[in-house]
Amino acid sequence: MPEPAGAGAPAVLAGVRVVDLTRGTAGPYCTKLLADAGADVVVVEPPGGEDARTDDPGRFAFLHTSKRSVATAAAPGLIDRADIVVAGPGFDVAAARARNPAQVVVTVTPFGTTGPWVGRPANEFTMQAACGSTGGRGLPDGPPLAAGGGIGEWQAGVYAGVGALAAWIEADRSGVGTHVDVAVFDCMAIGMVTFPSVFAAFAEAAHRPPPFASARRIEVPSIEPTADGWVCFTTNSAQQFTDFAVLIGRPEIADDKEYARAGPRFTHREKFWAMVHAYTRPRLSAEVMDLASTLRIPVAPVLDPSRIMDFPQFAERGVFVDNPGGGFRQPRVPYRLLGYERPAFRPVPAPPADDATIGWQPRPESTADSPGGGSAAPRLPLEGVRVVDFTAWWAGPCAAQALACLGADVIKVESVKRPDLMRFAGPQPPDVPQWYEWGPLAHAANTNKRGITIDLTRPEGRDLVLRLLETADVAVENYTPRVMEQFDLGWERLHAVNPRLNLIRMPAFGLDGPWRDHPGFAQTMESLTGLAWATGWPGGSPTLVGGAGDPIAGLHATFATMVALLARGSDGPGVMVESTMVEAVLNAAAPLTIDQQLTGSTGTRRGNASPSPGVRQGVYPCVGDDAWIAIAADGDRQQRAVAEVLGFPASAPTFDDGRWDDEVARSTCTWPADELADRLTAAGVPAATVIAPRLVADNPQIRHRGLFETEDHPVVGVQPAPGLPFRMTGVDGWIRRPAPTLGQHNDEVFEEIGVDRDARRELEAIGIIGDRLVT
Repeated sequence: MPEPAGAGAPAVLAGVRVVDLTRGTAGPYCTKLLADAGADVVVVEPPGGEDARTDDPGRFAFLHTSKRSVATAAAPGLIDRADIVVAGPGFDVAAARARNPAQVVVTVTPFGTTGPWVGRPANEFTMQAACGSTGGRGLPDGPPLAAGGGIGEWQAGVYAGVGALAAWIEADRSGVGTHVDVAVFDCMAIGMVTFPSVFAAFAEAAHRPPPFASARRIEVPSIEPTADGWVCFTTNSAQQFTDFAVLIGRPEIADDKEYARAGPRFTHREKFWAMVHAYTRPRLSAEVMDLASTLRIPVAPVLDPSRIMDFPQFAERGVFVDNPGGGFRQPRVPYRLLGYERPAFRPVPAPPADDATIGWQPRPESTADSPGGGSAAPRLPLEGVRVVDFTAWWAGPCAAQALACLGADVIKVESVKRPDLMRFAGPQPPDVPQWYEWGPLAHAANTNKRGITIDLTRPEGRDLVLRLLETADVAVENYTPRVMEQFDLGWERLHAVNPRLNLIRMPAFGLDGPWRDHPGFAQTMESLTGLAWATGWPGGSPTLVGGAGDPIAGLHATFATMVALLARGSDGPGVMVESTMVEAVLNAAAPLTIDQQLTGSTGTRRGNASPSPGVRQGVYPCVGDDAWIAIAADGDRQQRAVAEVLGFPASAPTFDDGRWDDEVARSTCTWPADELADRLTAAGVPAATVIAPRLVADNPQIRHRGLFETEDHPVVGVQPAPGLPFRMTGVDGWIRRPAPTLGQHNDEVFEEIGVDRDARRELEAIGIIGDRLVT
């Protein structure tokens, strides 16, 4: 159903001035997030408007609602008067900050502003190859497969939005601006792959083989055929797979060593698929999904773009709204604050004229003596904010981890009987002491947090957590909506206990609607939003992107949390926020539904081919075992450069696509991939070696940027840990403490809220708290 009156997102950034100098997707999506929160965003364009207005009008209209526009000639004066400047390659950060020391400058570039790959030609396709995303997708006996939908740029946009808003919060407090240096490649190295280098490091430390013999795979089961389409199953946990085995009428395979774990299951995939398809192919999707849902197996239909807006959950909740003047419907802002009207989108600005004016007046100059003319020493933006984190898996923990990196005191709540199940996805078997402390993803998504345990199913546990929440600014949870109510921890009770508390709820599908209580994971989101439909080989099955929906949903929730903190202010009441996972991913996948409305096309799977006319791209074999290179040649000049480097006729740009691919593949197979990538990029052509995902941390640009830091953990020792994929002036690194062991900080945290030692020992004795897993 459409959202009720009084539920929306406040214009908390009203009066904040933003200049957008970027093109493409990532920078404009960053400023769209700011505009949706009320900022006055001004886009700087050439006179008459940028080419995207005509080349990709739907995407341009989606990205630039609620903004204003001026011609390039007006930019210098606006930049000096802006609070936030979002810029691309070549922007003079030092000069801008010298003119306005209180200003936040956000640069969004392929590789950041320093390092050996700065200036290297690249696009989404070649960066997918270089970060390991392409190399991890597909079957071992076929070529690597890139993800459809251009999702990496959207991930970078939301990370940039988080960095911009956090930096502005601190600049507004201290009067001291900063530079937020966002690298699209870093964002993709975190969000397009699920920390494979961390998994590899943990397996080596545990003296265990890697879980998969091949770098390239697809999830088994995942997207499976039915009598009338495709459905996607998610079996992330052992219980989910056990229930799946019951669903297909083969309960015995839940304990079979060939199928019980994901690695052996993929090795024996042909036999496994035969069992699965014997069940799914004769049945309609609705029948399969109904029974799977009864068994609490996460499941969803795989929708093509023409069916997305009519999906019952989206239709009933009014998820799609009119784009003003664009002639299509688009996803709404993916979060809402209870008690606030959601601002309506304003029309896309008309192409700017040379004499367009904005009317920003100079800000009053500060007279303070602190650096930059500010009023206080700079610090991390969220220092002093306490967050109680009830989340699990990846989307919720990464939302809270970003808050922790930005300075918040984040306290992760688990129980000894039901910890975050990501702890179990590690290399150690259950007969190893503290085997549950070896989950690589649990580490990667929970650094900088303190960890406690509380049994919320019992009254003593609920009383204890309410005492903790009395001291908190934020609580964040990603249960299905019924769970908090079952714990008697709904919004009304929490607000009564602590009127200043912000409650951030991250349901998969929303707090109402027919899918309200369905569990959902990244795989589900990719299936419902068109991303899976857009990924795969022509004529083949849809294919999962592989986890990208989790960080997209998580960082939207991080952004929404900061909006809620600003809405609350220094003396106002807290608010409840609904930050819906699938709606965040729908925003990142918006071009798929927009293009369908404007062109009538339901989209098609293209393998590694480009959807853009004039771009010749593909993945081609090179010298060596399973060695590949990704090449993307845009237009005649780059295609002639490819022909020159590879030594085939200068008339190559006139070849049809089939001959072009044949000629390129015939030549690349005589080259080492790294050498050829260097030659092509030197000639101005985006190209990259397709790496195995586990090698991403070895990339020289990743190493230069310090994306992977280290944690010194009491159980697993010194291990790599990812930070945030942007740098910020004055922040040398993001990781300040390792991920917590189970219940590690019980004494510390409970002492802070007045629970003395004797009371803690009593709570331990009756199983309310503890620091060891109880099975």
